[in-house]
Amino acid sequence: MMIKKIVKKHGNKKENLLQILHDIQSQNPKSYITEEDINTLSREMIISVSEIKGTASFYTMFSFTPRGKYIIRVCESPPCHILGAQTIFEAIESKLGVKAGETTDDGLFTLEGTSCLGICGVAPAMMINDEAYGNLNEEKIYKILGQIQEKEGGKA
Repeated sequence: MMIKKIVKKHGNKKENLLQILHDIQSQNPKSYITEEDINTLSREMIISVSEIKGTASFYTMFSFTPRGKYIIRVCESPPCHILGAQTIFEAIESKLGVKAGETTDDGLFTLEGTSCLGICGVAPAMMINDEAYGNLNEEKIYKILGQIQEKEGGKA
């Protein structure tokens, strides 16, 4: 969907900016917001580029760089931290060969941290795109990532 259509769908009021940014990012196959997107949005909403960038950069769910097909968000909230978020990061880094903020060479996975997924009852937790996983340990991580890699025709 073009930016003009996205703005028309939500209306060009500032209170709609987050939903518009979500839609813009979602339409990009590499799940990020380009400089061109921001410039076009600035003209459509009559909001400064710096205000759009300031808003988008405040939230970890928005990216200005290309990301993988599967975005892995590891919860870093206090409950997840206490129950092993760092171990989850290490297991993913070991399995995929990337650090937080990086994308695998095949463009399949991007690993990110997030402040809270809101599923503290199953900490430690992560989300891969829109699917949440809880009560994680190294074995579960390897199984989940292996299933995705097999589905995508890669190594498991």
